[in-house]
Amino acid sequence: MYRILVVEDEEEIQEILKNYLEAEGYEVVQAEDGVDGIAKFHGGRFDLIVLDVMMPKIDGFGTCELIRRESDVPIIMLTALEDEACQIRGLDLRADDYITKPFSAPVLMRKIAAVLRRVHKEEEQQQILYKDLRLDLSGHHVYMQDGTEVTEVVLTQKEFEMLHILLLNKGIVLTRQKLLNLVWGEDYFGDERIVDTHIKNIRKKLNQNYISTIRGVGYRIDKENQK
Repeated sequence: MYRILVVEDEEEIQEILKNYLEAEGYEVVQAEDGVDGIAKFHGGRFDLIVLDVMMPKIDGFGTCELIRRESDVPIIMLTALEDEACQIRGLDLRADDYITKPFSAPVLMRKIAAVLRRVHKEEEQQQILYKDLRLDLSGHHVYMQDGTEVTEVVLTQKEFEMLHILLLNKGIVLTRQKLLNLVWGEDYFGDERIVDTHIKNIRKKLNQNYISTIRGVGYRIDKENQK
């Protein structure tokens, strides 16, 4: 379930947003101004923030700026200000969308769903899952899961790149020369047996033999429905 923080000082709008969001299946946390919004933001994990601009204490622009210093959480800004300069300011602060009041609640729900779909897709593209293995491409981490226990596996840069390439080409046999070209570059003239050493190290560190040796050809990671 997605958690959404609504930062809005008008109680009537707060309740409208809460009712619509909960009807769509979201978990909602409310804040009445920028100061309260920052406190609530620091108090939990959120998937999206709906942020009013005209608020006491800290306005939406200031709140957005503070949040952006530490997080890329999606932000949709609400405002009664229709002038172009205000909209540009919100977008310059890396707000994901900007909606003027009065607004259509059903349209806002669809905008929220669209932003969440986009962000979720981007997050999926930053990782590769294979059986009990997970590659975090943005953080350059490798994780193995055993039941509920998750352990990080430390690979060298070349080991990580080789595992990444094999996973991108599941079901395809990659020759030693192909792996050399993709990982070390086509101008590498060393012993191609360095590939064997890296494969051996990856197998040992993962403690799983996901990489098959195709004798006389090269290496392959099978697709998950293959034995």
